[in-house]
This record gives sequence, structure tokens and C-alpha cells, in this order.
Amino acid sequence: MTRSVLFDTETTGLDPILGDRVIEIAALELVNDLPTGRHFHALLDPERDVPSDSTRIHGLTNIDLQGKPRFAAIADDLLAFFGTDPLVAHNAPFDFGFLNAELRRVSLPPLAPDRMVDTLTLAKARFPGMPNNLDALCRRFGIDLSARTTHNALLDCRLLAEVYVELTGGRQRGFALASDDNGTLPITTYAHTGPRTPRPIVPNAAELEAHAALVARLKDPVWGMS
Repeated sequence: MTRSVLFDTETTGLDPILGDRVIEIAALELVNDLPTGRHFHALLDPERDVPSDSTRIHGLTNIDLQGKPRFAAIADDLLAFFGTDPLVAHNAPFDFGFLNAELRRVSLPPLAPDRMVDTLTLAKARFPGMPNNLDALCRRFGIDLSARTTHNALLDCRLLAEVYVELTGGRQRGFALASDDNGTLPITTYAHTGPRTPRPIVPNAAELEAHAALVARLKDPVWGMS
């Protein structure tokens, strides 16, 4: 059994070096690459304003974050949830960069780069030259995007968990992530089978006859060699 943690952040902007901060973080526990139902989620006071351009992306405003804890208050709980296991994120260098900036502010060690699993890199290797953002991958894998009106970190984690299973080839088709009664906690309703199991295709009599007729029209077909 292998444990990893999939996580996502929402921020005030694109660059922590310029003073942008984390305002939301969500993380899901994965065992054998599938969610167990355990999760971590926090909205944070960034100790600065939230630009309107950022609000248009994630929907969070200064008012939404009033009274929320600062990063220092949740850092120990977050690191305890992360443990020492691999950390999965989409465009992981972005999220690692922001979290490491926050950790430095509170004098805690940064996340080691060798823990990083970047699903964007996995997607680019599998679908070179194609759009590989989260929306595009969900559409490609037939994952429901109807609830994703903004970039909510917890919802994005749940969607990315499904994408990650598809990228690693470990889900039984026909099963999906479901919510609890509150519609908030990701719980597992599908079984992990490891690498995809081959499904032999057994042709019927009509298909065999049509294939034989096609092969008969070919010159020296390799299908006819014994």
C-alpha cells in the first residue's frame, strides 16, 4: 500500500516573490493513487488585499477571508497531513513555490522537490501538443465539470484525483467519485485494479465472416499466414 497526497492552492496572484499569498489550500489523501476520503481544507487570511483579477478566477474576496486563520496557524496541521509522502499537484512547481514561500515566512523547512509529482508533466507526456489544463483533461476523460464555475481548491482536488487515476491507468470504468450528504467530502466509490486489465474482444460469426471476406480481397495478407 502506497500513500500520497494530492493538493491544490488558490492565491492572490501568480508570483510569491512579488508578495502574492496563498488564500486557500485543499489536500486529499490517496492510497494506491485513489482517494480514501480523508482531506484537509483551509481558507486563509493572506494579510493583504485580494485583487479583483484573482477573484474572477477563484471567486474569493477580501470579505470571504475576513477572520480566517493565517498560514502560520494551520502550517503544522498541513504538514502533519502531508507527512513524508509524495505530493501530487497539477503544475506542481507553481503550488510548491507558493507553499515554500509561506513555509519560509514562518521559519519552517520547505517541501523537498523530490516529493513532487506533477500531473501536468504526466499529461503532456501522454497528450503532447494538446491542451492539458484541468478542464481539458476532464473533458477528455469524460469527467463531469458542471460544478466547476470557479477555481475552488477542494473541488479542483476532487477533479484532479479522477484525472490522476486516468493518467496512471488504475480505475475501473463506470465508477466515479461521489460526495457525502453535505456534498463536500470526496469519498471513494470505485475500486482500484492497478494497471488496466486487458479485455479480450471475441468476434461473433457475422464479424468473422466479414473479416474473412475483407482478407480475401487483399494481396498476400499477413492475416492468412499460418
